[in-house]
Amino acid sequence: MTDSAHGGQIRRRRKVVLALPAYNEELNLPSLLDAVRDALEPHSVPYEVVVVDDGSTDGTARVARAYALEMPLVLLQHEKNQGLGATLRDGLKAALERSSERDVIVTMDADATHPPGLILRMLQLIEEGFDVVIASRFQPGARVFGVSPLRRFMTRAASLLLRTLFPMGVRDFTCGYRMYRAPVIAAAFRTYNDAFIDQAGFQCMLDVLLKLRHFGLVMGELPMVLRYDRKGGASKMRVWRTAWASFRLIVRRRLEGSTR
Repeated sequence: MTDSAHGGQIRRRRKVVLALPAYNEELNLPSLLDAVRDALEPHSVPYEVVVVDDGSTDGTARVARAYALEMPLVLLQHEKNQGLGATLRDGLKAALERSSERDVIVTMDADATHPPGLILRMLQLIEEGFDVVIASRFQPGARVFGVSPLRRFMTRAASLLLRTLFPMGVRDFTCGYRMYRAPVIAAAFRTYNDAFIDQAGFQCMLDVLLKLRHFGLVMGELPMVLRYDRKGGASKMRVWRTAWASFRLIVRRRLEGSTR
């Protein structure tokens, strides 16, 4: 990508603003932030990172402050743990404040399981006209390491159910690694206010897509290599609790859709 003249003016390159919800990620955050720099700085992609520390009890905030001395990074902190939903909501709001209409907002897990190197390919799809790009575990070429067979089965079954009930041209409804045009997120907050993200747990990622489906957006996916085997520390997800909460959310959104 290069700057281009348009109407006698030089168009500014798109900035990538990353919103990273983080809870007890002291072990993983350094490798993720290093990978972000390695992916974007050699290509001169403007970027900024927003780390939202959700009441961590380890050194997550200390790590973020140290990196803020070396890279464009802003740290927000919750005094107490509020859950992924509230943390994602605050991260997206902060990212919007740092974005223009041309910019994009990226969400990803702070546990270093999502590869920042994919951001350049996601940007290319944005240039081609997509509004939302998802790093997918279900596109040809995707690979998943370190995830149990049961969890793989559950996510594939959920994907099949969601594609049947809410067809919108995507397969991975729950992965948190996504790129949005900034105006998409702005429109969602204008429409829903804080209720745009009103699910407390991991099912909030599903609900974001279910709400965005009403906006007539062009959504696409790229295959992702998910390296859960490289994650330091235990998973924060309670699989069965998340599955039950997601099922109830699916039923609720489906019933809402049938009454429109």
